[in-house]
Amino acid sequence: MKQDSKGASSNSSSNTAVSEKLLSSLDENMNIIEQKLGKSSDLVIRRVSISKTACAVVYIDGLVDKDTVQEYVMEALMLDLPSHRTSAKHLYDKIKKASLPIGELSEVEEFAHLLNRLLSGETLLLIDKEAKALVASTKGWRDRGVQESTSESVIRGPKEAFNETLRTNTALLRRKIRDPNLRMDAKRIGKMTQTDIAVAYIEGTAEDSVIKEVHARLDQIDIDGVLESGYIEEYIQDAQYSPFPTIYYSEKPDAIAAGILEGRVAIIVDGTPDVLLVPALFVNFFQSSEDYYQRADIGTLIRLLRLVCFSIALFMPSLYIAFTTFHQEMIPAPLLISLAAQREGVPFPAFVEAMIMELTFEILREAGIRLPKPVGSAVSIVGALVLGQSAVQAGLVSPAMVIVVAITAISSFVFPAYNMAIPIRMLRFIFMFLAATFGLYGIILGLIALVFHLCSLQSFGVPYMSPFAPIVAKDQKDVLIRFPHWGLFTRPTSTAKKNQKRTNPSSKES
Repeated sequence: MKQDSKGASSNSSSNTAVSEKLLSSLDENMNIIEQKLGKSSDLVIRRVSISKTACAVVYIDGLVDKDTVQEYVMEALMLDLPSHRTSAKHLYDKIKKASLPIGELSEVEEFAHLLNRLLSGETLLLIDKEAKALVASTKGWRDRGVQESTSESVIRGPKEAFNETLRTNTALLRRKIRDPNLRMDAKRIGKMTQTDIAVAYIEGTAEDSVIKEVHARLDQIDIDGVLESGYIEEYIQDAQYSPFPTIYYSEKPDAIAAGILEGRVAIIVDGTPDVLLVPALFVNFFQSSEDYYQRADIGTLIRLLRLVCFSIALFMPSLYIAFTTFHQEMIPAPLLISLAAQREGVPFPAFVEAMIMELTFEILREAGIRLPKPVGSAVSIVGALVLGQSAVQAGLVSPAMVIVVAITAISSFVFPAYNMAIPIRMLRFIFMFLAATFGLYGIILGLIALVFHLCSLQSFGVPYMSPFAPIVAKDQKDVLIRFPHWGLFTRPTSTAKKNQKRTNPSSKES
């Protein structure tokens, strides 16, 4: 908002005053507040006189619950308080201790804290000749409530998901974990947005070194605004230039609660339903909360299926290019003849053919996500039926390549964590280039480099490939194979070294 020179000079003087304490004059305090907020249209100021003393009730329209302000602040001040004889000298103490029926009532003495509380949805009460203000908790902005998760659907298990309100999200975790040792450390990041953040963990279970590292990395963030947890993730993640995520996120309270019970630390950011969880291991991105709600054998089968799909999504196009270009002798004769017949008339080599199909699918995927749902489904149908079939009939690609790309795309949707599918989509093109250049030798060299890279990563001091590298024998019960709950009687040693016991092994009768 533009200001003239007069407004700029007055604003500069108010900037100096904001860092100072409140004044004893009500009019001067109100002038500073109005100048700092630019006399915004949503700033509500109600001046009242109590016991012949000037007072002012200040709040931001839209951030407060008006019914709470009307019933518990205004009525108490204008109807209940005047009925009691209160001298002007003791008015402040009377209001603070006996007049306002508000659960959260505090006082501030500095303008910086006062403005921050005002912009957080709380109501201020300023009294003339008092160099401090009362702050009543009257937050009441509208949110979308607790709804079903749209990005992490499950067949069995809780359907509720986090929303954009911090206190709603912390309450959902409190409902899951009713342990007095569950801590919710508060922070505020963003010089302009002043975004509230909660660091959740179980004291005595989470490692002290991880908790300290989380707080240290959060305290080092110096940014104007935080609008989503992705801002925080980029600042605190390990291996900034690695395509693999070292921080897990989810919008399901049961998934975050399960991680906290294993000794991890959750970072809840106001304004986003995605809650961060650290440390994050490679195997965590292939595990779903639903694995623990099904029978152990079913959960194990699904996990193994995800790992197979990981290999298919990463290597299938590159293996097709390597076999058809350099290693035809490894293909059975009938299949080789069929592939040769399909490729007859195709003007491009296998690598170019695969690149065209993969890029086309990536474009269709992004278009389907960004467009409205009715239009997005139409784009998917057009891409699957019209483009695929037309490309084959026109002789631009072979039917086998369409099948390979389709299976690869479907396999990439199997992962429970969306951010693990992103590096696979990126690395797929690198492996395709290696296969077109060196054949199977290039794929093997790329795989070796990939394994070295994964083993070099850490997440908040924990090896990324744990419990595979280094091998932790007793943690193998919940990696590829999920043991029954009565067999998971210890927490993972990589995240919880102090409080290992989770259940009593003797509770399951043999």
